[in-house]
Amino acid sequence: MQKPNPKDPSPDDILSDTELKAVSQRAVARTFPKNTVVVNEGDRTDSLYIVVSGRVKIYLSDEKGKEIVLNEAGPGEYFGEMVLDEGPRSASVMTLEPTRFLIVPKEDFREFVAKSPEFSLHLVCKLIRRVRALTSNVKSLALMDVYGRVARMLLELAKERDGVRVIEGRPTQQEMASRIGASREMVNRILKDLSEGGYITVGRDRITIARALPHAW
Repeated sequence: MQKPNPKDPSPDDILSDTELKAVSQRAVARTFPKNTVVVNEGDRTDSLYIVVSGRVKIYLSDEKGKEIVLNEAGPGEYFGEMVLDEGPRSASVMTLEPTRFLIVPKEDFREFVAKSPEFSLHLVCKLIRRVRALTSNVKSLALMDVYGRVARMLLELAKERDGVRVIEGRPTQQEMASRIGASREMVNRILKDLSEGGYITVGRDRITIARALPHAW
């Protein structure tokens, strides 16, 4: 059984069957094992990647191995659309599980965008949503303490199930730390404090938000 996605994508970020068929006419299908780096930050931009099955994380890292996760992508989503400006890759992408892609060459993607005004608008709207999300993340990193960033992340990942907010497919503490730019030890301490305070219940594969999280800690 596929692990539930803790943060479901917007339907607007997923290619329709018609768009997928049109954009991938000359695509090459490739499958990568789990924990494979598909593209590296700074690589030459030459292709669009469409996720057919599996899941990837999109992240930044430094020479010491510290990383921050920008996003995750699953079936129907795509990355590499900035291939249009021919600049270097702005982030790295790694598979979180065995993942199959359709890889579309740059020129084919450019031609498709030029001939498809509806998809062009879809692409512009996706980039706008991405800029808004990144702006919100920068604000969080600059203006929130670590507790505030943990609380914000928990609320963003949670989905309502029978009147209760639940994070299914619980990410590891290291994954949480990478999402918010903090240490695993700090995340562990905050989750422990929230659990002891009765705000959350941490299970093996889920976190349940039992009551409203405090505004500050």
